[in-house]
Amino acid sequence: MPAAKKLIEVALPLDAINQASAREKSIRHGHPSTLHLWWARRPLAAARAVIFTSLVDDPDDPNANPAFVAACKKLPGDGPNVEAKGDSPRMRLFDFIERLVTWEATTDEAIMGKARELIRIATNGNPPPLLDPFAGGGSIPLEAQRLGLEAHASDLNPVAVMINKAMIEIPPRFADKPPVNPRDREDVLTPPPTASVHAARPLPSKLRRGRTAPTTTWKGAAGLAADVRYYGEWMRERAFERIGHLYPEHKGETVIAWLWARTVISPNPAVNAPVPLVRSFVLSKKKGRECWAKPVVEGKTVRFEVTKGLPLRGEDGTVKRTGGKCIVSGEPMAFDYIRAQGKAGRMGAQLMAIVTEGKRGRSYYSPDDDHARIAESAEPAWKPVGDVPEQALGFRVQLYGMDEYHKLFTPRQLTALTTFSDLVHEAREVATQDALAAGLGDDDVPLREGGRGARAYGEAVSVYLAFAVDKAADYYSSLARWHNSGEKISATFGRQAIPMVWDYAETNPFSISSGNWMAHVNWIWKVIAYLPASSTGKTYLKDATKTSSYARALSTDPPYYDNIGYADLSDYLYVWIRRMLSIVYPNIFTTMLVPKADELIASKYRHGNHKEAKKFFESGMRLTFQNIRRFVEIDFPLTVYYAFKQQDAGFMTDSARGEIVSTGWETMLFSLINAGFTILGTWPIRTEGGARLNAMGTNALASSIVLVCRPRPDDASATSRRRFQDELRAKLPAAIAEMRTGKILPVDLAQASIGPGMAIYSRYSRVLEANGDPVSVRQALSLINTVLAETLHEFVGEVDEYTRFAFDWFQQHQFEAGDAGTANTLATAKNTSLPGLERAGLIELGGGVVRLLHWQEYDPGKYDPQRDDRPTVWEGTHHLIERLNAHGETGAAMLLTRMSPELAGAAQDLAFSLYDICDRNGWARHARDYNGLIASWQGSDGIASEAARLRSEPEQGALPIDVD
Repeated sequence: MPAAKKLIEVALPLDAINQASAREKSIRHGHPSTLHLWWARRPLAAARAVIFTSLVDDPDDPNANPAFVAACKKLPGDGPNVEAKGDSPRMRLFDFIERLVTWEATTDEAIMGKARELIRIATNGNPPPLLDPFAGGGSIPLEAQRLGLEAHASDLNPVAVMINKAMIEIPPRFADKPPVNPRDREDVLTPPPTASVHAARPLPSKLRRGRTAPTTTWKGAAGLAADVRYYGEWMRERAFERIGHLYPEHKGETVIAWLWARTVISPNPAVNAPVPLVRSFVLSKKKGRECWAKPVVEGKTVRFEVTKGLPLRGEDGTVKRTGGKCIVSGEPMAFDYIRAQGKAGRMGAQLMAIVTEGKRGRSYYSPDDDHARIAESAEPAWKPVGDVPEQALGFRVQLYGMDEYHKLFTPRQLTALTTFSDLVHEAREVATQDALAAGLGDDDVPLREGGRGARAYGEAVSVYLAFAVDKAADYYSSLARWHNSGEKISATFGRQAIPMVWDYAETNPFSISSGNWMAHVNWIWKVIAYLPASSTGKTYLKDATKTSSYARALSTDPPYYDNIGYADLSDYLYVWIRRMLSIVYPNIFTTMLVPKADELIASKYRHGNHKEAKKFFESGMRLTFQNIRRFVEIDFPLTVYYAFKQQDAGFMTDSARGEIVSTGWETMLFSLINAGFTILGTWPIRTEGGARLNAMGTNALASSIVLVCRPRPDDASATSRRRFQDELRAKLPAAIAEMRTGKILPVDLAQASIGPGMAIYSRYSRVLEANGDPVSVRQALSLINTVLAETLHEFVGEVDEYTRFAFDWFQQHQFEAGDAGTANTLATAKNTSLPGLERAGLIELGGGVVRLLHWQEYDPGKYDPQRDDRPTVWEGTHHLIERLNAHGETGAAMLLTRMSPELAGAAQDLAFSLYDICDRNGWARHARDYNGLIASWQGSDGIASEAARLRSEPEQGALPIDVD
């Protein structure tokens, strides 16, 4: 009997998975993203869904495990999928998955226990061990463990290895044990009548509210979490005793932060004095509390006065994108001059303002000379050793003389971080002695050798405290900004880069606000308390190209070609964590900096040029998947996350064919196919947050594409290019339509369409040209892109002639002016006229030129599609964009209620098509408009659902022009 397909190979409740994944961006306390900084961590919901659906059968498959089908039939039948699509085992399972992927299910034993039971039934009582060879931030191994699997994680990066050890390897060793610290241990010895642990959450009320009633039950890693909190507090007290004098109060109030401006010597010889380099003088933009650090020039010197209000336009800051200026003389300062000053060691700092915890919120004060002198008096006993790379993705600071890691910190910051890192060692010893007193074994077996006694426990506590120091380092640097809207400190790593920061914030570790020491500790212990601390977890420091058969199932999130320089970024944290944990894990911290030579990214800086970088990445990926192919079980599909945008940096153009394809995608797909895998399906799963810094102002991906792969049969046949193209045109449009009903965004559609196309390509042993030459992966991607464009633009032939004119004209001129004679020829071909287009409000005509009106020029007061004799799709689409930008989703929804279903549907089609044009041509500004409209249209609280609500109301209210 043929094997049943796994659910992920057939269908997924994608909307619910995407909603749960997107929601995680707003969840903080207890989420693993707050345990330790990492780049491109996958949402738990996505990882959980992918793993679960890779292990269980499609219960509607006639060959599915009968016991599993019976178990699905017993699931509740009152969910939305059953209600909307009929009562079947698959729909019941869908409704269960929709509950399973929510954040609340993370610690709901009823749901997680049922998921583990279903996996056991589906795998005949033998759930497979799962490996992620590119473990990174650890979401995949963590969710594998939460689902009851033996989880294996490997990575070449020591920082990633420690994150995974902290999540899946350490907690199970000390699960269900009470804390050892004397405060909480004293409570344990006085049991209450009943336990106070919430049955569905491993977070005791004691941990949630501080020290409360005693408890006799510590589920999961709750006891370990309590100890991390206790010894973190102990470290704060000891640190304040040693360096508290470096953080004085101001006017009887605790200082939150000192705000500094970098300085260089003015290029004007007549000034010849330090002048400030400031991005913005604004300290607070909060309504009713606006203030700024006003620069006051006195002769050749500059001082700052905190002043209410905001600076006048043009007077805010002395550094712009084009360079700086001397505020004394007004003379421009080119970046080359500023960089030369930095490299010569002549870049200094000047105090701009002091921020305190006032009685009514933040208080801002002018600089105080005593505070400046105290900051300058700090003398760190140690500083990290290591050079910032001369060239690396996203690095800019080395251009300004900040070429060693210790130069990224002020002396006071170095003193604080050194003090806390010293105290990690001391806390380890104190925790070990307390563990002995609490009765843990005195076997002296270290944590790295599988120890479970007092020594190992003390070392385990120190791992998490070291993480707190690394989190502090993210805030305690001269690259941390003051967030003048939120009145808080923004961390060094707002994005995957180390850019230059001109005015920076120096935080107070001993305050109770923004970046203080206990805030970092609190983030960490709350994560520990939510970890599953169950099953076996093993983590390895290993090159993915040397992957071994640790497991029977595999799911992974490989590096995205050249998007992120993980090793270079990790050095910033590694120099601190190595100081604290090399004694605990000497085999992991053997190098002074993170190993880079074998890191599997296509970095032109390491390999000399793009060609050599591509060759390195390609050979590494091919070797990795060849190794995986040798041991992966045929029972379970391989799942691979990928989020490299087709037109991102790294694209190559075949000048002979005019093909534009991504070398990142080309290499990933080539590696999989060449290693003997066929791609059975792809799922666009929301894993990226549009609000993150590297997405702001860009046309960044919102989703990862999860590739579902199986070993290709050895007897797979070959096919021709002609037949491949015919299959693409026959099958890809339906797949694209299905993806669009799944609420995929235009920004992700090109990536998602790769899957169905490559599923056709990869099932053949070869695709051949007429002359017998193989059709390459690059050529296949280009053919897929061509069919995608044909599919998206096909509807244009059926819309009104005005829209067809505007569509073609936009492709040539966007919203810029063009020759009226050419426009007239095009209008005639579309069976319309320029005067008619002008009367319809689509163009501006005059002076021998024609220009499409931009949506910002549209007058909403003159547009009502119900009263328009000939409403055009072009006009309706752009009025929706205008309403969305002017009045948000409610304003756009009110307009949508005035549109016929046909006009609304065509407007959505046009937005998809126009996005595709903009994306292919690199018109990011316009692409964001169309992607934003679709995103709002498709959101669970978007304009379509809001329009439906408005239509159901007896009174629809005013037209959208009156929403003000």
